[in-house]
Amino acid sequence: MLEKIIAESVKECLKSLYSVDLKEKTFWPGKTNKEFVGDFTIVVFPLLSYTKTSPVKLATDIGEWLVKELKFVSEFNIIKGFLNIVIKNDYWLEYSLNFNEVNLRPFKDNASRNIMVEFSSPNTNKPLHLGHIRNNLLGVAISNILSFVNEKVMRVSLLNDRGIHICKSMLAWEKWGNNITPELAGKKGDHLIGDFYVKFETEYRIEVENLVKSGLSVDEASKNAPLLIEAQKLLKKWERGNKKVIETWSLLNSWVTKGFDETYQKLGVDFDKTYLESDTYLKGKDIILKEMSKGTVKINEDNSVSIDLSDVGLDDKILLRGDGTTVYITQDIGTAVDRYNEFKFDKIIYVVGNEQIYHFKVLKEILNKFGYNWSDSIEHFSYGMVELPEGKMKSREGKVVDADDLIEEMINTASSKAKELGKLEEASESEFSSTVSKIALGALKYFILKVDPRKNMMFNPNESIDFNGNTGPFIQYTFTRINSLVKKADEKGLQLKIEDTSDILLTNKELELMKEIYDFKNIVEDAANSLNPAAIANFIYNLAKSFNSYYQETPILKEEIKKIMLFRLKLASNVALTIKVGLSLLGIEVPDRM
Repeated sequence: MLEKIIAESVKECLKSLYSVDLKEKTFWPGKTNKEFVGDFTIVVFPLLSYTKTSPVKLATDIGEWLVKELKFVSEFNIIKGFLNIVIKNDYWLEYSLNFNEVNLRPFKDNASRNIMVEFSSPNTNKPLHLGHIRNNLLGVAISNILSFVNEKVMRVSLLNDRGIHICKSMLAWEKWGNNITPELAGKKGDHLIGDFYVKFETEYRIEVENLVKSGLSVDEASKNAPLLIEAQKLLKKWERGNKKVIETWSLLNSWVTKGFDETYQKLGVDFDKTYLESDTYLKGKDIILKEMSKGTVKINEDNSVSIDLSDVGLDDKILLRGDGTTVYITQDIGTAVDRYNEFKFDKIIYVVGNEQIYHFKVLKEILNKFGYNWSDSIEHFSYGMVELPEGKMKSREGKVVDADDLIEEMINTASSKAKELGKLEEASESEFSSTVSKIALGALKYFILKVDPRKNMMFNPNESIDFNGNTGPFIQYTFTRINSLVKKADEKGLQLKIEDTSDILLTNKELELMKEIYDFKNIVEDAANSLNPAAIANFIYNLAKSFNSYYQETPILKEEIKKIMLFRLKLASNVALTIKVGLSLLGIEVPDRM
């Protein structure tokens, strides 16, 4: 890694010329701004307090040292306190000819951490929707990126399989379902149960409206609607272990989880472990009951249990309801403690939407007050909501973009566009189907992941499937274009080996491509530190765009001088490998041809 070699040489320079012994990271070289000549830049201002000299003098000393000691440094220039270092073309040529996947991995000199990433975590009362898709795609991408920089990653999900919302769909199925099953309905189980959740909310709203007409306030009507009271009674029966209720709950949940698994498979999502709220909520309850004896929590007049967080700027938080039933935070406490005891993670990242920012502040503070010194290792990866041109989605009203429907729509759109553009005309039926699926899911994943995850985003399916512009299909097509070149070279018996590199004069665009590829590992490292897959997505797009510009202007297989032709082919294959690895970090596959 050039940066490390340069930094070590600068360290030697400072020790030799100034008797100063500093850590390499103090003067780690960064990428030179495009407006200046150079490849790497060292800022000398932070070093002046150690060397007691002028910025220009220090930069000159370091620059001259690097030119003398490092064979790959050709020259340097100084802009005030910025030392710009130029790398020889010969180095970039050798780098390109010996390039492989190892070159794409960031340099890492510290020990790997145990990092747990929780994502998906759906409720078992409705199917996955577009919001869940963003959650899952971010969870997969973050896990892939952290693994790529050699962290030990554990991918987990929490199945929210109990609580009042689950009882609502259970009650609706019991009242209006007539023992319907997914098979009888011809629907996936998660879709069927989701229909009953919507049915409950529809009937519940009617009851509330009628109670308001009878003279109750909206708040009173909402709390006293017969359906809600029935659902609350059902929850109490469940928590007491009522056999009939548990049997119904188990049956309906099995339908839903089977439906989830089918959707996960389509999206390429999997987990190392799935936790169940029905297992962890009791552990959370036990922890809270123990804290009662310590005086950490308080019992209120209605017998509810809460904790006062006003000393840290938060509210009084209910931990157990007056009737003894648990709330969301209860199971989150139990789950977090259970996970730490099991895996001793160094960090746990919760991939959850930004509407839960307050919830995770509360969780960290509660665990801290309960004496868990690892509470600071909790990180809430807060991402923005996905909106549609028509506005926000509402699960209770059934106004959501179902994940399965969206995937099917994407595949149909990709199929139509491929046929319209005359692509894949010679493909077999199975190859056409496989390729179209990769294009469709690549379009979906890329469109979502290219946006800064902290921002809200607008999703437009038609915009995402475009073979031009900042889209997944455009990048995939660039890969297949290069793949086609390499296959043609193979058919001609050409091997990408060049014994004699003399007379290979690199063009500016070739140098730019090499340096762009070199920068990939730094982009990945930054993406891992900031948990931002969008940085990788947009880097890959810019690389694909740069290559296409180069390809339009530069002959490759038609180049008459063989060694130049082989070099350009190797450079193209390096671009393809970088694109493939980059897309794989985003969970996107590349087709063989398009």
